[in-house]
This record gives sequence, structure tokens and C-alpha cells, in this order.
Amino acid sequence: MLTLAFDTSTTIGSVALGRGDEVLGASNLPLGVGYSETILKEVSRLLSGANLQPRDIDRLVVGSGPGSFTGVRIAASLAKGWCHRRDVPLYAYSSLRAVAATVEHPCVCVLFDARRGEVYAEAYDDGPFSGPVLGPLVCPVELVLSQLDPTMVWVFAGEGSLKHRDQIEASGAKVLSGDLKLPPAAALLWLAERLPEGCLEDLDAWEPNYLRASGAERERDRNA
Repeated sequence: MLTLAFDTSTTIGSVALGRGDEVLGASNLPLGVGYSETILKEVSRLLSGANLQPRDIDRLVVGSGPGSFTGVRIAASLAKGWCHRRDVPLYAYSSLRAVAATVEHPCVCVLFDARRGEVYAEAYDDGPFSGPVLGPLVCPVELVLSQLDPTMVWVFAGEGSLKHRDQIEASGAKVLSGDLKLPPAAALLWLAERLPEGCLEDLDAWEPNYLRASGAERERDRNA
């Protein structure tokens, strides 16, 4: 089954193309103004490199957040539009879980920078194919550290971990470098092969996991 995956939950997006466990192509790309077009151009490049066409894609996999509100929304919109147009199924998994799937350690906590002194967090104590033991949640990093089992040896990954490295390492945990073994989009391919429950039954009703309202919504609530 030919699968296309992408994730845009952080400042570095990723796109991957695979068949089963074989990754045919994967890349990271900086996101910014017009990044929906950037993603589609990269998808076109990967397909062309594999001598494939958009009609050859059997399913899509998308990172469902949490993370950048705009980035998560763009990924969800692109994925829904593609699947509706080409009548293929959509699979969705936590973007934090996708990063956890790139880490070769059973006890991993993934943090994305949520700004305002907070992080998006998700932790696993038996690898990313089991359910999370913490999260997903948005909170100060101190709360994350206080809720992890102190008898276990934890490693931290994700851009939020790098931002809070000093605090995390002071707790005795290890922070991994920013160079992931695979882009998160490639890890989404692996998750789709192993966790079929990620297939969405109601495409129209599905919404990604923002955890926070948009900036415009928060401003509206403050002024209400």
C-alpha cells in the first residue's frame, strides 16, 4: 500500500512517501508563509522521484497535533481535501507520538514548545505503540517533570526539550539531540502499519488535537 504522510505541527515540517515499512523518500522542510504550497511542491518532488503520480497514493497519514495552531490546521485541511478528492482513507496520529517513534528508548517524553512558558507534552513508558502514560497536555515543563515516574530512566525529545534542556537535565533525565533518526512524517508511516485504529471512520467529523484555541479565539474570549 502506497502511503503519503506529512506533519506540520512545529517550525520544521516533514513529508514522507512509503510502501509498507519501506520509506521511498522523506524530507524536512522549513515552514512559513505559503507553507501549504511548499508541502505540495515537496510531495510532487517525492512522487516524481519515485516515478509515481498522485493517483497512485492509496492512503494518507497526518500528524494530528498538538503544536502550532496554524501548522496543525494546514495539515488537517490539506489531508482532508486530498482524501475527499481522491477517495482514499486518512489515518491520523499524535505528532508527539510520531517523534517518540523515532527514539530507540522505551521511556520517552516528547515536548513541543507551546510558548508562554509552556510545552505540549506526551510520554510513553513502553514505546510509542502502547498508549501514552502522560498527555497529551499543555502545561509548564515543571508539571511534566513532576508527573513522570522517577523510578524510570527517561529521555526527552522534541524542540521543547531542547529549549528546556537545563531544567530537564537538572532533574536527572537525558535530552536527545535535535537530529531525529527519521523525520516525523516517516515515523507516521510506521505507525500506520502497526496501529490500524488510526484510520478515521468519519473524515468530516474529525478535528486535529489543538489543545489550545487559536490566538484570535483567545483574544475574542478576553474581550467578551
